[in-house]
Amino acid sequence: MLHAIANPAAGSGLGRKLGRQLHRTLEEKHIAHKIEETASPGHATALSRQAALCGADTVLSVGGDGTALEVARGLMGTECALGLIPAGTGNDFRKTLGISKDPDEALETVLTKKALPTDAGLINGELFLNEIGSGFDVAVLDYANKAKKYCKGLLPYLYGVLCALFRFRPIPVTYQIDGGPQQKKDLFVIAAANGGIIGGGIVIAPDAKADDGLLDIIIVDKIKRYKLPLRLIGLLRGKILSFPETHFVRASSLSFSSPGMRLNVDGEIITADTAQVEILPGALKIHR
Repeated sequence: MLHAIANPAAGSGLGRKLGRQLHRTLEEKHIAHKIEETASPGHATALSRQAALCGADTVLSVGGDGTALEVARGLMGTECALGLIPAGTGNDFRKTLGISKDPDEALETVLTKKALPTDAGLINGELFLNEIGSGFDVAVLDYANKAKKYCKGLLPYLYGVLCALFRFRPIPVTYQIDGGPQQKKDLFVIAAANGGIIGGGIVIAPDAKADDGLLDIIIVDKIKRYKLPLRLIGLLRGKILSFPETHFVRASSLSFSSPGMRLNVDGEIITADTAQVEILPGALKIHR
């Protein structure tokens, strides 16, 4: 049985529209299903957990990356699979998985393709799907979230990148990869990626794979201000790994700290002085 969880606020109401459309489509196909809407942050986790305990084979997340993350948290430790029906602003994780942005095609993927083991990550004991990081990407999100009131798609993120370009200052970070030597630097970006794309289309980890059992660790040293416009162009072209300031490694864990640090966790911002990050190989089954 399919159980769909739709976020009515996703995509400025697109989540509710697609939830209703999904119901009509599944009715026409005579597929047993149930559809519920979320009422508040965190509600999708409770709904998906209940659906899994009641015997659902697959739970569909109808929303953006935030909704998908909430649903995934509810499915952890169960045999229930996750299906992604994109209805949010960015829908970044589905790009790494090769899932279509078209809702009908995404549904067809769920109906015709097996749910495959897919990696997830932990940040301070909490699940994430796509990417966590601190530094420039958090500043971008701050500005982008303000711009979402006025424009949609990639535009808020491009606005965020331009604003952060002129106002962001590198942060002092102490970090350690796979329990190795501890290092301390002023950094432009520190990120651990399971998926390769953030911010509605910005390629942060060009070669990331969500089934290789490893995190792509991207560390970007302080960039001289006069070089920032050129680096911005490179970032938008997916060339971050070619920057002379960039250090890249694949690893199982990353720990880093900075006083009052703000972290991007799959598009949501949290505050923590320390981040303990690890990969969970094959933790979820996702139709892709």
